[in-house]
Amino acid sequence: MEGRRSKRNADAKQEMTPVQIDEVCKSSRNILAPKRLQYTPPHAPQPMRKHNFENLQHEEDHSNDEEEDHSNDEESNVEGLGLSAYELERLENIKQNQAFLSSINLPQAFHDLKQSSAKRQLPQKGLKRSSPVVKEVLPPRKSLRLQNKSPLPSSFPELMKIEIPEQAYSQPKKSAGQIPMEPMNMDEGSKLPPQLIQLFSEVSSQERGVELGLQEYISTLKKMTISEDKIAKVVKKRIYSAAFHPASTSLLMAAGDKFGNVGLWSLGSNWGDDGVLLFEPHTRAIGCLAFSRTHPAQLLSLSYDGSLRCTDVEKGVFDDVYDIEDGLKTFDFLTGDYSTLVVGNWFGGIAIVDRRTPGNSHESFYSLDCKVLRCVSVHPCQRQYFAVAESREVNIYDTRCLKKTRCQPVSQLRGHSLSIPSCYFSPCTGNRVVTSCMDNNIRIFDTSALTAEVPLLTSIHHNMRTGRWLSKLSAVWDPKREDCLLVGSMEKRRQVMVFHETGRPLHKFVDGEHLNTVLSVTAFHPARNAILGGNASGRLHVFSD
Repeated sequence: MEGRRSKRNADAKQEMTPVQIDEVCKSSRNILAPKRLQYTPPHAPQPMRKHNFENLQHEEDHSNDEEEDHSNDEESNVEGLGLSAYELERLENIKQNQAFLSSINLPQAFHDLKQSSAKRQLPQKGLKRSSPVVKEVLPPRKSLRLQNKSPLPSSFPELMKIEIPEQAYSQPKKSAGQIPMEPMNMDEGSKLPPQLIQLFSEVSSQERGVELGLQEYISTLKKMTISEDKIAKVVKKRIYSAAFHPASTSLLMAAGDKFGNVGLWSLGSNWGDDGVLLFEPHTRAIGCLAFSRTHPAQLLSLSYDGSLRCTDVEKGVFDDVYDIEDGLKTFDFLTGDYSTLVVGNWFGGIAIVDRRTPGNSHESFYSLDCKVLRCVSVHPCQRQYFAVAESREVNIYDTRCLKKTRCQPVSQLRGHSLSIPSCYFSPCTGNRVVTSCMDNNIRIFDTSALTAEVPLLTSIHHNMRTGRWLSKLSAVWDPKREDCLLVGSMEKRRQVMVFHETGRPLHKFVDGEHLNTVLSVTAFHPARNAILGGNASGRLHVFSD
């Protein structure tokens, strides 16, 4: 069989011509691959290509016939470039798209947009960012099993003895007593600037000026603007409370953040970080801040860690005013001389604290019949009355009728369907109470007569759903007027809104370049035409004339 097969192969070779033998012996690597799409710009020189005789003859005929129609030209291009009709159509689409983009000047528009976005990144004023902490590089862990080693039995009891310190979850509370005022953002041992002490001690006039008409008031609001110099990082984390100092010569503000820091910012000053001084009198969120109008050098701050302190700039210390184990939420001044306070905790307890008595305990303590207490507000004229924002209703109590347990309210403000972050008496007469509720409504009640059920005057629909990462919105009164209030907004175009007690919106503070964040905490200046707003990153924004 093998001899017959070899004889047949020899006969086949003899019948083949030399050309056929050469074609049969060609390697597969020399076979031409399928042509790929190679686009060459129109003005670029054409690469040299190998042509067979038929293509060369076609090109000669095409060069001699100059009057050939457009369809024949396309066919010759297809044959010359080796492109299909689909590929030519695709190239034509690319040319049309490029011509369209050039007509609308898209590259220049992109360049302008990039420059405008760079302009919006304003330089940061106030506290500077701390340098990142360099983590310790630990040796790599190695498995004893992969090393064919048995585990060390003596190591297990030591691991079982390891205790997680309490500091890993929360910073320990400050010790009771005075704490020196040492700014965290200045060198150790630095003293407070004398200009700050002088500004803190300035007493504002208690006399109210002539109240403007509503149209004049709106014109005043429109003149209040914001600029790059009126934005500063005052504290490290989310702002929970903020307040204006009553001084009128310069704008001095205070803010409290999530971790117990208090920041003081004097607009236009150069001490500290662009006029900002940072202190740490508490270890948890500061829920309430207020300046004393009779002693303006004193700033009172209340923290969730259970401490209430007085910042005394003249003495340079944080005095201990009131201290419990945990859970303080809010306070207000009960007397006109700002010496007695009504303090509320998270669990429905009310304490009467007199700052003139020694020690840091309360004078009396009362338990309200509520699960949660979020805000207290004292009547500005009849100071024996104070309003309390409880679970889903607001009650007004009389300090002369309080009992140790289950205190009965004098009046009730009903109609709320969800939790109530705040409630405030109107600053001049107390004839109104504004409440902010998580059911997306701001309500204004008529408290001119403290009946059993206070009538509702106005309900303003306003988005209050801030989520877990922002402080709750709260509507606050303008201390210079009786009928206007201020509140932050969750609208996409970031703004702060001013409403009339009738529900009419009076003005929106907006600025596309300098205001691009939600200002949850807001406040009016007690003497000047200025407002402030605090956000979740620790910055204060100021609109002023």
